Amino acid sequence: MDSVSFVLAVLIGLLAYSEGESDPVSQTLLAVDLWSGMVLCLTLWFRRRWTVPLALLGAAVSVYADAAAGATLVLFMTVAVHKPWRTSIWVFAVNCVATLSYLQVRHKDDWKTQLVIGITLYAAMAGWGFYIRSRRQLLQTLRDRADRAETVATLQAEQAQLRAREEIAREMHDVLGHRLSLLSVHAGALAYRPDASTEEVAGAAEIIRASAHQALQDLREVIGVLRAPVGELPQPAFADLPALVEGSREAGIPVELTLEAPGAMPEHVGRTAYRIVQEGLTNAVKHAPGEPVSISVTGAPGNGLSVELRNPAPNRRRGDGQGLKGLSERAALVEGRVEHGRTPEGDFRLYAWLPWPA
Repeated sequence: MDSVSFVLAVLIGLLAYSEGESDPVSQTLLAVDLWSGMVLCLTLWFRRRWTVPLALLGAAVSVYADAAAGATLVLFMTVAVHKPWRTSIWVFAVNCVATLSYLQVRHKDDWKTQLVIGITLYAAMAGWGFYIRSRRQLLQTLRDRADRAETVATLQAEQAQLRAREEIAREMHDVLGHRLSLLSVHAGALAYRPDASTEEVAGAAEIIRASAHQALQDLREVIGVLRAPVGELPQPAFADLPALVEGSREAGIPVELTLEAPGAMPEHVGRTAYRIVQEGLTNAVKHAPGEPVSISVTGAPGNGLSVELRNPAPNRRRGDGQGLKGLSERAALVEGRVEHGRTPEGDFRLYAWLPWPA
């Protein structure tokens, strides 16, 4: 672009100089005209660094030099492109005054016509420069918007990743908490049964080994999804609920399950119900080991799904409540609700209602 501007300025300057040789001026002025015009063309290479000073220098040289015509136009247009419009206007005014002075110095006969032509050329350069400036500003605005959109998309992706990490943390709490609670039950049985037979000790030890192995396997699966998409998280289904209860029974927890939920259930509702039962069993083992637990899961499409767990809790202590808080958040995500507390009979009751569309 600089090379093109330089070549055009030189060509325009030489053309204007050849036409101005017939002016009634001295040969000295014509020689100064040519050389100062060519030197001004060389300054075009530095016009972005000293935009306004070179434009004013061009206006001064154009007072007497025809060869400076092309370079002066380019320098003025550079001001219009890169500087505010107020600066461009007063530089335009300086060039108009320089044009009027040029017509007097070179003794032009039709000076009025040439004055109109000169002002028109500068006005055209100003308009062209303003157009280029506006277009560049528009393109820069579009780039800034694209950058902002990319930043927003990145932030949204990071937030989604944080939500995924939170979901993984909940999975670790639910899965490992339940497994380790069952393991604790079996280990406690060994500690309080010193008179157990060899076969009973071996059986309990085998159950502990299997539970520990399963807990480690669950931990590997949960940690493994840190590198996998969120949709690949290992999720239980409502159909796994009887197996969950059976596992607690094998651990020695007397569990009574009432399951009356016929019909096709949405996956997210069934998974939430499973987690509620799992957390309830974990809390029952933690706060009331050995006490019976009654579980009722009933519902139908259009009526919603009710999940209720009851167990005596004479020794229940106040904890941090993170598990129950997490259940409330889970239920809220599917537009359900969770309630918990002591009943008048002294039992601990965990109740949840989940929507089940028809």
